[in-house]
Amino acid sequence: MNQLDMLEDRSCFVSRALPSACEQENQWPFMGYRLVDRLDLGGEDEGRLRKPSKLPLMMMAASTDQSESQRQAQDQSDSDSLIHPIGRDISINCLLRCSRADYGSIASLNRSFRSLIRNGEIYRLRRLNGVIEHWVYFSCNLLEWDAFDPSARRWMHLPRMTSNECFMCSDKESLAVGTELLVFGKEVVSHVIYTYSILSNSWSLGMRMNAPRCLFGSASLGDIAILAGGYDSDRNILSSAELYDSQKKTWVTLPSMHKPRKMCSGVFMDGKFYVIGGIGGSDSRVLTCGEEFDLQTKTWKEIPNMSPVRTGAAAENDMPASAEAPPLVAVVNNQLYAADYAHMEVRKYNKETRMWATVGRLPERAGSMNGWGLAFRACGDRLIVIGGPRPLGEGTIEVNSWVPNEGPPQWDLLARKQSGSFVYNCAVMGC
Repeated sequence: MNQLDMLEDRSCFVSRALPSACEQENQWPFMGYRLVDRLDLGGEDEGRLRKPSKLPLMMMAASTDQSESQRQAQDQSDSDSLIHPIGRDISINCLLRCSRADYGSIASLNRSFRSLIRNGEIYRLRRLNGVIEHWVYFSCNLLEWDAFDPSARRWMHLPRMTSNECFMCSDKESLAVGTELLVFGKEVVSHVIYTYSILSNSWSLGMRMNAPRCLFGSASLGDIAILAGGYDSDRNILSSAELYDSQKKTWVTLPSMHKPRKMCSGVFMDGKFYVIGGIGGSDSRVLTCGEEFDLQTKTWKEIPNMSPVRTGAAAENDMPASAEAPPLVAVVNNQLYAADYAHMEVRKYNKETRMWATVGRLPERAGSMNGWGLAFRACGDRLIVIGGPRPLGEGTIEVNSWVPNEGPPQWDLLARKQSGSFVYNCAVMGC
């Protein structure tokens, strides 16, 4: 039996229902009977004392059963209350405010703590109480992922993904929703989804979507996520969309967009889902429009000029549209921002005028290849940029953050790590 099993085995503990040593002489149910039974009084009373009636035996058994029942009930009560002196409700209220980096240690205390955390109940209660931590998950080496807590500035290395070489070399998309990190790709000819769960700290094969696709736009909002566009196994550009419910583990087909598009980006803003930019049409042209999906009416609305102006090397050198990364966009406090990698600038979208304006600079060492390899994400109330200098051999990744305000960006270097300087995939999980 290991140490954790011993902690969880309640028979290893002396119950609070048992009396203390100083109380046992007076309160132990059958102590007096056993003392009398050992007396050698002789005479006519000896047989009566040595052969007790059945009534005391029945009382003794009943008292023993009652004591055991009380002990078990007390143990169950202590377990259900989590931290017994303050009760279950206050215990949970305290746990909600603990960093989820500590939940692994808390889950090892006993079965009740472990069940509360491993079944996801604690995260559901956190959302109901408005307690959310945003962690960044990214991959700079194929099949390997790191997690970063920007508040505590702590790193965590995830278990290595177990997949074949075809998946490693395929186009991959990532998305964090609820307590899951989803990584989409292909193995030989079939589309697959690998799911990392923070509840079990392990990877598994996830459920296939209704219309498998690659290079789509996506975003999450709490326990749900929406994916739109992309291309299928026959490389047809799609206008279809799907909603994923991470609680029910189900995919629901949504109405299709007005325009098919791939290599687009997705965000949630003002409670609605937006698809921005991408490539579409028979001539695979760059799309400058966006589309808004209303979750209440289940309808799409086209929005002209929502995509940032394409000013990268691909446009200047007349390179194929697919040479440039999808729009690097993120939403903080319902405001849309974009990273202009070519000019190393941050731009902000005006929802009323539908115009983009430059607000400042990107971190100087955040290099990219036509936008590829640079992560630009919203992380709670801040923007996060993850990237590294492009010169070969340096092998450093940097995490910078900025809380948008009225002034120009002032980037805070949160962490630097020895790693590949090219970010293959990145997602932010808020739970």
